[in-house]
Amino acid sequence: MRIGLWRYGGRCIRYIEAEYGRTLGEMSEDPVTVDELAAKADEYLHEASLTPEEYEALKQSVAELTPIFSAENSYFVLGSYGKPEIRRLQLVKDRFNRQPGAYAFLMVDIRSEWTNTYLKFRLLADYTDIIVGIAEHAQGGFLVEQGYFTALEKYFAKTHVFKREYNTVDADAIDTNVDVENPYSGMQTAIFEMLDDAGRLCQWTTEDDLINCAEALVSDQEYR
Repeated sequence: MRIGLWRYGGRCIRYIEAEYGRTLGEMSEDPVTVDELAAKADEYLHEASLTPEEYEALKQSVAELTPIFSAENSYFVLGSYGKPEIRRLQLVKDRFNRQPGAYAFLMVDIRSEWTNTYLKFRLLADYTDIIVGIAEHAQGGFLVEQGYFTALEKYFAKTHVFKREYNTVDADAIDTNVDVENPYSGMQTAIFEMLDDAGRLCQWTTEDDLINCAEALVSDQEYR
């Protein structure tokens, strides 16, 4: 990867060239520069600022972010990373990626050395077209992310959540430690209600239902 300058509308814009030889400027109508990412990072870190080492790590991360900028539709898939849960995240990601021009990813797929996971989430959420949360219970780090995309309108407006229901689930089909009598917290319930009012909550019970939620989103159908 190398950094250079190209001219756009009379302006010199920094570009990143990945190993395969294409630049962000060539792949996206709205090129994003390392300096722009660094400015966002400084904003999100408030009083702190990027160290030279963190700036270098951010620069190295741009190649991994390139598919987000170049995709027609990008999907940031969030959820719990327990063994059964992450397999279902992968199911949804794989379904999204069947679309021509789509790029779906999990947070763990972006593997560069990020010293601050909060910053990593914010930058990925900023540039992704659609945020998709897979909710199964009130456990794990996904609770923090739900707080972010509810508190910040720019994230909430592009967030969909696929919420698991347990009313008709056989006990043998439950492969997590969820409390089926009280699977979600009060904060989550309020989030689900807001998303339901906005038409962006899909409820599922089985994995087939979960895939149907993903199918409905990519085909722009109303959730049932």
